[in-house]
Amino acid sequence: MADRDWQCESPEQQLVWAAATSEALRVLEGKWKIVIIFQLFAAKEPLRFSELERRVAGVNQKMLIQQLKELEKDGIVTRTIYPQVPPRVEYALSAMGLALGPSIEALIDWTFMRREASES
Repeated sequence: MADRDWQCESPEQQLVWAAATSEALRVLEGKWKIVIIFQLFAAKEPLRFSELERRVAGVNQKMLIQQLKELEKDGIVTRTIYPQVPPRVEYALSAMGLALGPSIEALIDWTFMRREASES
């Protein structure tokens, strides 16, 4: 990863960074995607669909399937199908998904900092 010169005066570079941020947020937008990613981080191992559904409280099956398909399409989640009866499907974070770890940690830290500031 490159170090950013946040004092950069180049409007072109600022637009590149804004576009990259918008792209990242587009990939992660959706009510359940961050929760799914967090649960896969917390599990530390692949999860079967039914276990993931149990861990993501409040999501319906159709929405979970849709969000998982989008995360898979964007390279965040991998889906492994085991040819057995009944079929077993497991979901895990891809290398790209695991790379989100520091960003998610930073977002959690930012949220706690924001909460503390609003309580002051």
